[in-house]
Amino acid sequence: MSSQQKQSAKRAAGTPAVPQPTGPRPARLSAAAALTAVEGLALAALGAYMLVMGLAGSPDSPQQAVTGGVTVLALAGLPLVAARGLWLRRRWSRGPSLITQIVALPVAWTLIKGGGALIAAGAGLAAGAIVVLVLLVTPTATAALGIGPRETDVP
Repeated sequence: MSSQQKQSAKRAAGTPAVPQPTGPRPARLSAAAALTAVEGLALAALGAYMLVMGLAGSPDSPQQAVTGGVTVLALAGLPLVAARGLWLRRRWSRGPSLITQIVALPVAWTLIKGGGALIAAGAGLAAGAIVVLVLLVTPTATAALGIGPRETDVP
């Protein structure tokens, strides 16, 4: 057994198990999970569209269109996994969901600057991202995920 494995085993043995939150899931956490899932599904639909158009359509660069579609499909996995984790009240899921929302804000700004129908899409994306960010930082949501202040060893 390597020294790194021994250290990991020591930490695991000395660390108490994190208790799973009990009680009903707060509506704020359910709403954050649902909105995150909608964003993931929208990304998956966009990726599938790009992939199909890259294969069946006549893009300037089929290889680039297919690569873009596969990339967007892969990126759709992050918010979908985060949404499932939020729904199941897993504390790790808050980070990926927050990252997804923070990344969505510049994308929304770019869509808004695009004009036309993209303004509505950008405004919707920005509104959804801001709502999820607010929902995930509320004390209700953090408590439901079992996230609390860190204990310090200061005497």
